[in-house]
Amino acid sequence: MKAYGHRGDHSGVTHYESGEDYIKILFNNGAIYLYTNAITGKKHIIQMKKLAEEGRGLSTYVSQHVKDKYATKLS
Repeated sequence: MKAYGHRGDHSGVTHYESGEDYIKILFNNGAIYLYTNAITGKKHIIQMKKLAEEGRGLSTYVSQHVKDKYATKLS
């Protein structure tokens, strides 16, 4: 997984990994969630990948727009 670039602030996200139709997010509580086009929606996956690459706003986006629309909790 790539380190999430949100440095200096206390982000809820620490790492992420993305593929063609998914993004996995490691939150600072140790939980890893898998979000997919099929469950979360392609529009959201595209935005989440963009925010992950920019290194800001991902945790807020998930809590405001995605909430519990994840495919599975991996840990």
